[in-house]
Amino acid sequence: MPIQHILIVDDDQLSRTFLTEAVQALGYRASVARGGDEGLALAQSAHPDLVVTDLRMPGTDGLALVKKLHEALPDLPTVLCTAHGTVEVAVQAIKDGASDFLLKPVSHETLSMVIQRIDRQQRLERENRYLRSAQSESQPEIVAESSSMAETLRSAKKLARSKGTVLISGESGTGKERIAHLIHRESPRAQGPFIRVNCAALSETLLESELFGHERGAFTGAHKLREGRFELADKGTLLLDELGEISPALQAKLLRVLEEEEFERVGGTSTLRVDVRVVATTNRDLALEVKKGTFREDLYYRLHVLPLHLAPLRQRTDDILPLARHFLAHYARLHGMQAPTFTQAAEQQLRRWSWPGNVRELENVVQRAVVLSQGAQVDVPDLVFGRPSQPTALSTSEDLLTATSSLANRLLEDIEREAILATLAGLKGNKTQAAKRLGVSSRTLVNKMKLWRAEGRVA
Repeated sequence: MPIQHILIVDDDQLSRTFLTEAVQALGYRASVARGGDEGLALAQSAHPDLVVTDLRMPGTDGLALVKKLHEALPDLPTVLCTAHGTVEVAVQAIKDGASDFLLKPVSHETLSMVIQRIDRQQRLERENRYLRSAQSESQPEIVAESSSMAETLRSAKKLARSKGTVLISGESGTGKERIAHLIHRESPRAQGPFIRVNCAALSETLLESELFGHERGAFTGAHKLREGRFELADKGTLLLDELGEISPALQAKLLRVLEEEEFERVGGTSTLRVDVRVVATTNRDLALEVKKGTFREDLYYRLHVLPLHLAPLRQRTDDILPLARHFLAHYARLHGMQAPTFTQAAEQQLRRWSWPGNVRELENVVQRAVVLSQGAQVDVPDLVFGRPSQPTALSTSEDLLTATSSLANRLLEDIEREAILATLAGLKGNKTQAAKRLGVSSRTLVNKMKLWRAEGRVA
């Protein structure tokens, strides 16, 4: 969140007036306190974005105030401002938590430079905190060989240049999040943050706090002020993943942000403004949800400014093999292996499957095959498919053979897993001895265990 509200703490009226007018002239909102104790209380109640305090004041002086603020509100930046500066005082102020140290008289230009520098530093720290908390394995790039997907990518790049809200629809697993990343990278906001929130993964209360942030003491457990995803995404892009899952109450609050670009944190009274480009995704038919009364019509039209639809993988079969080969090389590289190739029978099997889980399912199947394959090629037995969302007729003996083979593969894998777990239990978890007894390499056993843990099939 950019600096908007600055608290001036000074016991001298003329100095307070000058700093207040300077801050307001630079476009910021100002609050004033006549001493350190009043400044500390006001900082905790009014939630400023920056404190500029005098050094010499009766009672709690500037150094003491900086130290108390740093202990009580460690994320609140402070600037010590005095006409009696020394190197020793400046060093002590920085040690006690001050962000900067200024000598009076302070010019508008100097004050502006200091505020902007702190603003940039705060932004970097916010983004780094978010990136550390949301750090995940980098995703493979988008592969598009089919004409429909190539056209989708062209449309996405065109939409990226605009400022409007983009609504990406499509079945689960079609790659909506990756298209959102593409839109951000191709947009004028590419140098700004890209922040994501999964609306389907959080309860209404938690989601509201994630989106808008909360003030200290807003609810049980809110021990300190927390910025929301809208604040973190300022000057950048916010991805609202699976937006169709949010409650009607949050729909109303989201509509306000989209229309007015302002909101209040949970438990707060100060109105905050942000400059955020929203990209939303959904696997629901929102037009149908509007008719059913579960989704606000005004929000739907506010989101449906720049719609983009991703076709399911079964409708763009030309993408199946290029994607599979791409994932094969990607996960072989991650496992430190020489990339295998698919046999012709395996490629036929990949093209024949209906892919109810779309690209995500294909990626999972290939990742599993990389771990299970023992040679330079991935063959049909290495491909373990899930159950299709809708049963399909087995029209030929070849289809029947394929289905039987897939079932046998799953049964064999279950038997293999039970054998490995039983052996490990008998050897008290010694993987080296278990691998030797089972006649496999230690690496193969470790990789299988990692895969089963990731799938939740072993503890």
